[in-house]
Amino acid sequence: MSSPKIPITPIAQSKLPSFKLETLQFGKHFTDHMLMADYENGEWKNVVIKPYAPFEVDPASAVLHYGQTIFEGIKAFKNNKGEFVIFRPDQNLIRFNVSASRMEMPAVPEWLFMEGMKQLIALDKGWVPSLPDHSLYIRPFMIATDPFLGVRPSATYKFMILLGPSGPYFAAPMKIMIEEKYTRATPGGVGYAKNGGNYGGSLHPVELAKQKGFDQVLWTDANEHKYVEEVGVMNVMFVIDGKVITPSLERGTVLKGVTRDSAIILLREMGYEVEERNLSVDEIVAAHKKGLFQEIFGVGTAAVVSMIKQLAHGDYIMDFDTEKMVIAKALKQALHDIRMGVKEDVHHWMVKI
Repeated sequence: MSSPKIPITPIAQSKLPSFKLETLQFGKHFTDHMLMADYENGEWKNVVIKPYAPFEVDPASAVLHYGQTIFEGIKAFKNNKGEFVIFRPDQNLIRFNVSASRMEMPAVPEWLFMEGMKQLIALDKGWVPSLPDHSLYIRPFMIATDPFLGVRPSATYKFMILLGPSGPYFAAPMKIMIEEKYTRATPGGVGYAKNGGNYGGSLHPVELAKQKGFDQVLWTDANEHKYVEEVGVMNVMFVIDGKVITPSLERGTVLKGVTRDSAIILLREMGYEVEERNLSVDEIVAAHKKGLFQEIFGVGTAAVVSMIKQLAHGDYIMDFDTEKMVIAKALKQALHDIRMGVKEDVHHWMVKI
């Protein structure tokens, strides 16, 4: 299908003139418009860009009862040349439809996902912040709307894209606790899919960790709680004896992060050895006791590259001087330079509006 011009209903008066981009909190502010589309009888229809506003759903809608919902997180930037660019949205489209398949939802076509996103950002491009570590956060999502109280795939769906100017997700280095009781995902489950239930189920363990003075948990495998997997809202990377190690995707319990993939490519180009493999808690602790555990940081769309200053395994505390994290800082700078147009985009990651 060709890329149609999506009908636009413009807002009567923009909120932007009265909005202070300098006081942003991640995920709390949204632009003037949103995209909406309906899926019914095997096709996407009623595609429109309209003013951001609440919308009605039937109380019996499947999403409210059975959690049939998926989403993505993407970022757009205004680079040093004044161009508006999106970071690797094609990879988010791929992952979105992988999630849709796992949750027995319809695929969203490229024209709707990509062109809808571009046209929406073009309309609200004045909301893209130019401040350091700021961006326009893009949230495509899909919900099941069939008003039927039966456990089966919905017959109808709604796809939407929201935009929100945002500052850094984690403003300061984090303290992380290794989780050994609760489980995020299990082989054969939905850990690799970006569905709402993965995040809803994480809230209680993370809240317990916060009560102990930590910011997030580092999940471990469901069977033995022996191998590390990912941190709440991001993938995780360890620097042990000069090597960068990140948990493998092979068990299907770790999200295939777009920033994770980008980080692996860039780190290897910078000359660092990167291993994607199972990494046990015992290996991490042993490396720390030998003085070989040098850095730990998270990578993700919202988090970008986030330093971790403390990792706790029970009563054993591992502290890190984030000011001395050479590899994490180099990676963060490399990503920044590509997004801002300072460094040549040799991989063609940046999509212009």
